Amino acid sequence: MASLVQEDGSDDVMVVLTCIDRNEQDDFSPNQDEDAMISTVDVYNWNFPSILKHRTIKVKAQRNRLIEHSSYFHGLLGGNFGNPDLEILVQWNQPTFLSLLASLFGSPVDVTSESFLSLFEGALYFGMETIISKCMMWLTKAISVNGVPLLQLNDLLSIWEFGSELVNNYLPELCTTYIAKNFIWAMSCSSFVDVPYDLLLSSTKHPNLTVDSEMQLCDALLIWISANKGQYTEDCYINLLKQIRISLLPLWFAFGMFKISQTYESLSMCCNESYSGVITLLKQPFTPRMNALQDNELLNLRIRLTELTQRVDISCCTQMNPAILLLSVLPFSLNLEPQLRIKFEKSLINHESINAFPWTKWSNLTFEAVHEIDISNCPMLPLKVAIDIISYSFPSLRKLKAANHLSFKTLDVMQLVKKCPLLCDIDLTVDVSPVIPTQVSILSSFLPAIIPRSFSIHWHSNHSNITKLILEGRNDIEDFDLRAISNICVSISYISLRGCTSVSDVGISSLISKCLKLNSIVACDTSFGQNSILALCSSNASYDHHPSVKHSGRNIPHGCNLQMLHIGGCKGINLSCFSKLMSQAYMLKNLCLRDTEVVDDVLFNFLGSSLEVLDVSNTKVSSAVLAHVIGRNPGLKCLKTRGCNNLLHKETKNLFFEVCKLEEISVGWGFSYFSLQNLKPSLSSLKEIEVGLGASLGQEGLKWLPGISPSLESVVLYFQVISDDIIINMLESLKHLKSFSLCHCLGEISSLGFKVRMPNLRKIRLERVAPWMNNVDLVNLTHNCANLIELSLLGCPLLNSESQKIISSGWPGLISIHLEECGEVTKNGVVSLFDCFALEDILLRHNGSGIQKGFIHEAVTKLPMLRKISLDICDAKDRDKDFDIPEVDNRHFLSHVKIARCKSHTHRCIFDPQHVRASTVSIHRETLVLVWDSKHLTTTLVKERV
Repeated sequence: MASLVQEDGSDDVMVVLTCIDRNEQDDFSPNQDEDAMISTVDVYNWNFPSILKHRTIKVKAQRNRLIEHSSYFHGLLGGNFGNPDLEILVQWNQPTFLSLLASLFGSPVDVTSESFLSLFEGALYFGMETIISKCMMWLTKAISVNGVPLLQLNDLLSIWEFGSELVNNYLPELCTTYIAKNFIWAMSCSSFVDVPYDLLLSSTKHPNLTVDSEMQLCDALLIWISANKGQYTEDCYINLLKQIRISLLPLWFAFGMFKISQTYESLSMCCNESYSGVITLLKQPFTPRMNALQDNELLNLRIRLTELTQRVDISCCTQMNPAILLLSVLPFSLNLEPQLRIKFEKSLINHESINAFPWTKWSNLTFEAVHEIDISNCPMLPLKVAIDIISYSFPSLRKLKAANHLSFKTLDVMQLVKKCPLLCDIDLTVDVSPVIPTQVSILSSFLPAIIPRSFSIHWHSNHSNITKLILEGRNDIEDFDLRAISNICVSISYISLRGCTSVSDVGISSLISKCLKLNSIVACDTSFGQNSILALCSSNASYDHHPSVKHSGRNIPHGCNLQMLHIGGCKGINLSCFSKLMSQAYMLKNLCLRDTEVVDDVLFNFLGSSLEVLDVSNTKVSSAVLAHVIGRNPGLKCLKTRGCNNLLHKETKNLFFEVCKLEEISVGWGFSYFSLQNLKPSLSSLKEIEVGLGASLGQEGLKWLPGISPSLESVVLYFQVISDDIIINMLESLKHLKSFSLCHCLGEISSLGFKVRMPNLRKIRLERVAPWMNNVDLVNLTHNCANLIELSLLGCPLLNSESQKIISSGWPGLISIHLEECGEVTKNGVVSLFDCFALEDILLRHNGSGIQKGFIHEAVTKLPMLRKISLDICDAKDRDKDFDIPEVDNRHFLSHVKIARCKSHTHRCIFDPQHVRASTVSIHRETLVLVWDSKHLTTTLVKERV
């Protein structure tokens, strides 16, 4: 009930409102039997927790203010309705109603993601326009905020559903805009699968839809469709998938999506069209003309760019070329003068005309928020041309990833940092050459003459902001390049030269000496040696003191700031000098010494306590020194000891006991079932495990492994005793498994072990463990491991030429296929494997003498992403037993070719880069390796089989 009263000293009549919760429950605390009486006069003193304990709340409120600010109370209390005997009962959510009243009488309203809907709904019901306005102001601000979203997705869905029930309401549009702008955040929420179809569809159609890549959007939609299977009609799913711009998907993903659709009948139609579309684009690369610029079809070729886009990922998009990239940054509706039309079309056709393009004609061609772009593995997108477009359209760019662009010379980095002055992180990785001088025996090598460099350019005049530079695998980089880098990249702290075999120890040491902030060095398989170690041991007064080290005012050695050092495979290391370096490297977090001559004395000198990664694979270290290092570094996350022959079982029993939480481990000699038991507390978070020669987990250890490490994503087993039961247990238990390898394992294994559904498995390697595998087993494997992208089979003699068709139809999205000693797979040549359009790596050896002479040229023509080919002359079809090698200009995306040949009792083959000839005896003799870089083709003959 309510009554009208007048409080002492007040000119306004007070009305008493009786509020009962509309969601009233029967269970109340003892105090709820008593009514609570409060007044809006002292609204700032309301104690909400205490007040809300009562079942009935009576509020004395000023009548005139209620009438003035609430149409609901204006109707009840205004005019002739202001009767003192009138009873007003308010049945509403009590916390919400009290908050509304408090705000009406001056207390600030606290609008949050959780409270918005209840406040807004209450304000609408009671006609409180002021509060409605405050709520809408908060919602508008929340939607416009960039960065961490202010709204929770669950709350947003409730707001959308509430707004959808109102006529001519703007809430649904605001919610759609919010999800479109924050789609990456939304798809990461557990409640994303609860998003209503209409809201999801409208969000994907919204012009401000912001995603990093088209694959990210497609992944999200497939997850939603899978979770809502059977909840909507087939047309709904198709309408969603039609929003995906197929031409912007990585090739392997596009074909993998086609395979997935076969398990969803409702998706087949859409994905069949997509499949056909991708094939068409591969055969007819897009080059737009001005008379087609207004076609709606061009929308599907444009990269999604909005004012909120921070990251652009178009990696592995085979169809991406300068025309599409330029088209993406231009306004969709172009009204060009005839002269500008001509310039535009020239820019699309002739890449050299990009610089002459009239950028200043439009003010909205730049996207200031973009700070990262990934254009790796785009064979039709010349990096130099791309940079011309990127430098203008993305002026705030800080990170560029451009892996496998061979045509881009290392010194072009200097022009890159000049055009993109804010750039601080560059990745120009290419495939590391198979010819590492310290790992193979080179019989002969042929290198064309190189045009001498011009030394007239003074790079030191322009300093850059580069702090991280990855040049992995670039054989074209030399000491001169390192000098140029050290002159311009004065702030560099991280550099990767892994596999850069053309740089010398002197060149690396010079870089170390000049780059005073350098604290992370990746120099595996290079000439890193004595000079580089001395440079790291040298003192430099510019370094900050490590908090735990006292230097008594002396200059601090470079090594004291070292956080990462990878020198695996480097043979020129002086152990005495390296021991000194280890004694200085207190801050090391990541250390790789694999395949080096390092011994115990070196690591005993290491006194750091921050190590997270340690790789001593294939070294002479003992259990004692490992115990020393592990005991001092409880934060170790990755440990690799495979191939360490000096580790003995009796010494390693308690070696790993003090390790905290490992995420990756690689073990061999000295690791047993008892080691696994001791490590049990440390392996609960393990994601990757590799068990090599010398380790003996036994069937009991392998049986318990999934229970000990349920989060495993990668399992590699060498020379272990296994069975079907163990394999089934692993594959059924490890729900996150993505990579599974069995190599030279013993035991009774059959096809039964692989009759387990593994939808998350992406890579499988079976070496000398599946001699029973036939085409039926292969078909079953395609069904159970439907999403594979890498397949490696060694020693499957029952396979034949029909296996090619099974592989290509079962796994159309493969990026890597290795088949060796697999029966007669290539006896009738290679045909069906060309239907795996996304292949990047092919190895076909000893599978039948039927591979055509022009196979390499045909492969690079039909497979646009192909970078690596490995063959054996034994498999050549023609009488002369040779393969044609493509010319430099016709190699497409190819970077490596390896052709093995077997021993011959006759004369040795003629060394000819265009034709390789050998005998048919299947005993290995040598391998011809062809490696392309930005300058030339290097042809090398090595003794080993690589």
